[in-house]
Amino acid sequence: MVTVSMRVMSAGDGYKYLLRTIAAADGDRELSTPLTRYYAEAGTPPGQWLGSGVASLGKGQLVVGDRVSEAQLQLLMGMGRDPITGDPLGHAFPAYKSVPERIEARIADLDPDLSPGAKGEAVAQIEAEETERGRRRAVAGFDFTFSIPKSASALWAVADAGTQALIGEAHHRAVAEVVAFMEREVAATRTGATAGDGAVAQVDVAGLVATAFDHFDSRAVDPHLHTHVVLSNKVQTVLDGKWRSLDGRPMHAAVVALSELHEAVFADHMTRTFGVEWEARDMGRDRNPAWAISTVPEELVQEFSTRARHIDAEKDRLIAEYVAKHGRQPSTATIIKLRAQATLATRPEKKVRSLADLTAEWRTRATGVLGQDATDWARAVTDNDKPLLLRADDVPLDAIGELGQTVVGVVGEKRSTWRRWNLMAEASRQTMDWRFATMQDREAVVGMIADAAEQASLRLTPPDLATSPVAFRRVDGTSVFRPKHSTVFSSELLLTAEDRLLDRSRTMTGPAVPLAAVEKVTTKPDREGRMLGEDQADALMKIAVSGRVLDVLVGPAGAGNTTCWV
Repeated sequence: MVTVSMRVMSAGDGYKYLLRTIAAADGDRELSTPLTRYYAEAGTPPGQWLGSGVASLGKGQLVVGDRVSEAQLQLLMGMGRDPITGDPLGHAFPAYKSVPERIEARIADLDPDLSPGAKGEAVAQIEAEETERGRRRAVAGFDFTFSIPKSASALWAVADAGTQALIGEAHHRAVAEVVAFMEREVAATRTGATAGDGAVAQVDVAGLVATAFDHFDSRAVDPHLHTHVVLSNKVQTVLDGKWRSLDGRPMHAAVVALSELHEAVFADHMTRTFGVEWEARDMGRDRNPAWAISTVPEELVQEFSTRARHIDAEKDRLIAEYVAKHGRQPSTATIIKLRAQATLATRPEKKVRSLADLTAEWRTRATGVLGQDATDWARAVTDNDKPLLLRADDVPLDAIGELGQTVVGVVGEKRSTWRRWNLMAEASRQTMDWRFATMQDREAVVGMIADAAEQASLRLTPPDLATSPVAFRRVDGTSVFRPKHSTVFSSELLLTAEDRLLDRSRTMTGPAVPLAAVEKVTTKPDREGRMLGEDQADALMKIAVSGRVLDVLVGPAGAGNTTCWV
């Protein structure tokens, strides 16, 4: 299950959706404060400040756990300014021209001597190009959504107030620990040259500035405890203390690894607190197993998965429609797009209700599924002896090495090249059934397994030609001129397989179709009256008559690659 997702937040009023469901309750809330403080209020708790970078704001007037006001969000996320003093944090967010403005500017630059016909064609071309490019917006931050597994949400939904508070605390601690990990391993900024895409150095930052907003339910009013952690794009550089923009590249690259780590860290907290055990449940073909609390029945999880069922039903309808139209099953990439389309099509308006009302409804639904009082059931599920927990030193080094080999094998089945974050994600999956005493123990073991996997991989990125001076090294000792965790790896096994494919592409003993037969196919419509495009016909002809044992047709999704052969 994906427990961490990310979306880019635009400057301006992109932050306002976070404020729509907040309850009108007063008082600050620490991250560990029980969610039940807002039990009877319609809505969700106010947001609060998170991240060690908060200490650099407001001349020390802000601390982690302080309540976030709308005015503060407007200054930071809307304008890129200090949320207390209003001072600019580095350069202002860039203002990009709208599509009509860009079209108007390009039309104004056209040659005035163009004929009316030529000018019309040029204008049409400009409008098409700029419309396709779309509106570019400045990045204000990154919205990371941290969700707990569905089985844990189901347990939280029906438990008594004290147990709900403890589950909420486990969730908040896991979020805080993963954000701290991001500060150490992911967060960076770029400097040198123009400090944009051409920046020559990636340097450390003095922590992240973030806001956290808790939500209780899904849009289908199922229990779905999750927290939106919005990272500001403004970060302070360790190198010179200047405020710059967060480097978005590692943010995107690390999402899957962060999700796997967060799920495991949350599971550790739940086991430490309640002694619950976890099990992997099969989710079907091409999907990773979903980890669930073993004593929470799948029937209850499914009862509280209304939103997922609505999306799946619409996705299945769209797939059937696609098959009827194209006469074949959609590709994996197309299915992903259809699911995204189904998600939007079935998205209801968010309803604002109190946690008390929601909990009462959830307990009634769960009691019907369980055949017993849901709160009594939850009390029994969370009444366990505390198990023995692992320390990093408990894991033998030979087990670390073996798991490193396993990680490379699993990753190599899905991709031809990989980086550190791919190995970290799989290392977390391989150790998900281990329960650790602390976040530090888990991080150490996962890191050692990833190290072993790197050693078992074939490095494709050339090493540095010389050691960088101390002034040009990050805190971890790596050169600022090489982005964090950017080394590309593969394996001897994969390169050998690629060599075999290349050999076959050079072998001319394959069957060939007569040119006349190919021309007959490419110049006539099919049974539905469709004609191949010029590029499709050309590709089909070259492959059909080549005589090679292996040919490869490459093209973007939706370009008609499959149509050539149907």
